[in-house]
Amino acid sequence: MSPKEYRPTLAQLRTFVTIAEKKHFGTAAQALGISQPSLSQALVALETGLGFQLIERSTRRVIVTSAGLELMPYAKATLEAADAFLAHSRGATGTLTGPLSIGIIPTAAPYILSELLPLLKQRFPDMAPRIIEEQTGDLLSQLRDGQLDVALLAVPSEANGIVDFPLYTEDFAVVVPAEHPLAGRDDLTLANLSELDLLLLDDGHCLRDQVLDLCRRAHINPSEASSSLTRATSLTTIIQLVAGGFGATLIPESAFSSERTREGIALSSFADSVTARRTMGLAYRASSAREEEFRALGASIVEAFQRSIATV
Repeated sequence: MSPKEYRPTLAQLRTFVTIAEKKHFGTAAQALGISQPSLSQALVALETGLGFQLIERSTRRVIVTSAGLELMPYAKATLEAADAFLAHSRGATGTLTGPLSIGIIPTAAPYILSELLPLLKQRFPDMAPRIIEEQTGDLLSQLRDGQLDVALLAVPSEANGIVDFPLYTEDFAVVVPAEHPLAGRDDLTLANLSELDLLLLDDGHCLRDQVLDLCRRAHINPSEASSSLTRATSLTTIIQLVAGGFGATLIPESAFSSERTREGIALSSFADSVTARRTMGLAYRASSAREEEFRALGASIVEAFQRSIATV
């Protein structure tokens, strides 16, 4: 059979994509729920039909060939289109059914999930959400590789092959020790950041970059405004350090109700004329055919956010 006559099956394409992503035949077979011989047979059938090799395999390594790398986006797009077709054929237009891998950045997940998960269960009872909490760069990488379907992060992402749309905007507040001179103020300017020893999250967190950008807007040298001795990977840890008198930090509005009750800290807000906020949105692959479903998911996320700040 010549390549022009050959038509790969969805199962063969899914086998190729899974092996390329997992870089291991045994792991790929387990992920697909089939035996390793069946996995190998499907790949061989695909390569034979196409007339060239997609995967190089040895006893130690699995390597995607240059031809395989070139065809990967098309294979993923085909699978996504097939999934969308099936969802529409079941009358699920605009709704979400089946497994859905949702990535969320660490400075949003702890504060929005308690409201979001019950909403998803109520509105999309046939959906099986899988939540992955990672930094922005990791989420974007997993989106490109097909390990995630969609991700909640600060937008615009400005990442190649990824599209996004905004959901909500949330203000930042300054968290200081309870006895700090700025405690409880509601008229802060960006210049007030120069009075603080800012505690920042580790590299890779978008909140860190957003805070440093506020410093630059105020013509404050970020290295002078932040402590170089303290490192943390979670916002909760940073706030505990603030309560211990080690410095100050900024948190997003969705975190206010959860974090402001901690002993030893106080929240201070910026003046209405000051723009100190971030926009959160959903990002997904440009090749995905599920925008309508993701917008339905986004509506639930917006409601979850609104509920999270209702008690502030």
